[in-house]
Amino acid sequence: MAAPWPAARAAEEGRKVRVRLAFSHTTPDRITWPNIGYDYEGRGRQVAEQLRAMCPGLEFLPVHITNAEQAGQVWAADKEVDGYLLYVLGMQGGGGALSDAAGKAGRPMLVVEDQYAGPFSLGFNSRAEKAGWKALALATTRMDDVGAAARCFEVLRKAGATADDFLSAARAAYKKAVGPKGDMACTADAVKMNDLAKCIERLRASTILLVGRDVGTAGQPIQQEYGAKVVSIKHAELHDAFLKADAAEAQRWADQWLKGAEKTIEPTREEVVKSGALHVAMLALMKKYDARAITINCLGGFYSGALQAFPCLGFVEMNNGGLVGGCEGDLQSAITMLAIGDLVGRPGYISDPVIDLANHRIIYAHCVAPTKVFGPQGPSNPYHVRSHSEDHKGAAVRSLLPLGYLTSTMKIIPGQKRILFHQGKAVDNIDEDKACRTKLACEVKGDVDRLFSNWGAGWHRVTFYGDLRGPVEEFCKALGVSLVEEA
Repeated sequence: MAAPWPAARAAEEGRKVRVRLAFSHTTPDRITWPNIGYDYEGRGRQVAEQLRAMCPGLEFLPVHITNAEQAGQVWAADKEVDGYLLYVLGMQGGGGALSDAAGKAGRPMLVVEDQYAGPFSLGFNSRAEKAGWKALALATTRMDDVGAAARCFEVLRKAGATADDFLSAARAAYKKAVGPKGDMACTADAVKMNDLAKCIERLRASTILLVGRDVGTAGQPIQQEYGAKVVSIKHAELHDAFLKADAAEAQRWADQWLKGAEKTIEPTREEVVKSGALHVAMLALMKKYDARAITINCLGGFYSGALQAFPCLGFVEMNNGGLVGGCEGDLQSAITMLAIGDLVGRPGYISDPVIDLANHRIIYAHCVAPTKVFGPQGPSNPYHVRSHSEDHKGAAVRSLLPLGYLTSTMKIIPGQKRILFHQGKAVDNIDEDKACRTKLACEVKGDVDRLFSNWGAGWHRVTFYGDLRGPVEEFCKALGVSLVEEA
C-alpha cells in the first residue's frame, strides 16, 4: 500500500492535495464528553476555518460522522481523497470505523483529539505502528501544532511521494509539538509508609462492595492476588437503602457540605440533600456487608433511573476519612485505592486522563476528588459544589487540589500481576466547562510522548499525592507484582 497513488493524482492533475476533514462525535443530545448540548457543528466550523488559514496548500473536505454507518458511507465515497484528518470532537462517534478503514488501506492519516473529547488518541500511535498504519495521533492545546502536522499532507503533491513520506514528515512535526519539561522542583512532602505486613493482612481481610454491575470473573484475580473479596449487589438494594435513609442525617450531611464549600454553583439544596441520603445509604450497606470500599456503576444507575442521586459528595467524604468510594464500578481502581491508601494513609483520586503534549502535561479529570489529599489528619483544600458535568444534573465536586507537589499515579491490573505507574508535578486546577469538574493538570515527570503513545489498560488511573515510588516498589516485591513505568 506504499504505492504513489495519492501523490500521483494530485501532481498529475495539478491540484491541491485533498484531505478529508472528518469530525467524529456523537449527537448533542447524548450524555458524554465534552457534555450534553455541546455545539459540535460550531466547533467544527471554527477548526475548519483555522486549518484553511494555516494550510493554504490543502483542500479540506469537511464532514461530521456520528456513527459507524456514516463513517462507512464517507469511506465508500472517498475515491478521490488523498489523505484523512480525523478530528475527534467528542466520544461515541464514527471515528473508530473510519480510522480502521483508512489504517488498513494504508491511507495517510492524521488523528487530532480536541481537548476533553475523550480517550480516542491515548495509545493510538503504538497500535498504529504495530499494525503498520500510515497514521499518527496528536493531542495538543496549541492549534499551531495541528496546522504544522496537517501541512505534512502537502508532501503528497510531489511526484512519486508515498504514504511513508507523509508519515515521516508527520512524525517530525509531532516531535516539534512535544513541549519541553518545566521546572520539576516540588514542595517538600514527606510520605510515611505504614507497616507493610499489616497493610497486606488488612487488605486480605477486606471486602469491596460492587453496586449495579455483575462481578463475573473480575473478582477472582483480585481475591487470588490481593486477598480482597468482591461482593456484588443490584442498584435496587442501594435505592431501597436510599429511600430508608434517615432524613435528618441526610440534611446534616448536606449542611456540612454546603457550609464547607467555597461556593455552590448549579445544584439546589434539594439535590445536595439527595446526595446526603445516598451517602447514608452507602454507609449502611458497607456496614451490612462489612466492606471498606464501595464502587458503583453510578452513570448507568442514574441514567436508567435506578438511582436518584450521584454518589460524588459521599465518595469525597469516604475518601477523606480512610474508606474508599470508587467511581463507575471500576474494580481495578477500587483495589488500587484500597491497597495503596492503606499503605501510605492517603486517598486516591480516580480520573479520566487527557494529554496536552504542547505543555508536557497530563490532566486528571473527574467529577469527584478528595479534599484531604495528605490524609485524614492533614489540611483540607477548597472545593466547589457543582452539577455533574456531562449531563448538568445532580451534585458533584470540583476539588481545588494543592499545587506544587509531586503526585504518583497508578493502576493495579489484577490477573496480570502488574501495577502501571507514572508521576507528575501538580501545576494547575483547570476551570473548563467541558468534561469533568475536577481537572488537575500535572507536568509529567518523564517522557510525555511515551505516556501518550503507549497508553493501555483502560482509561482510568488513580492519583495520590506524594512520592510513592518507594512504598509501591516494596508492595510489589512483597506480592510478586511488577511495577511498569508508563512515562
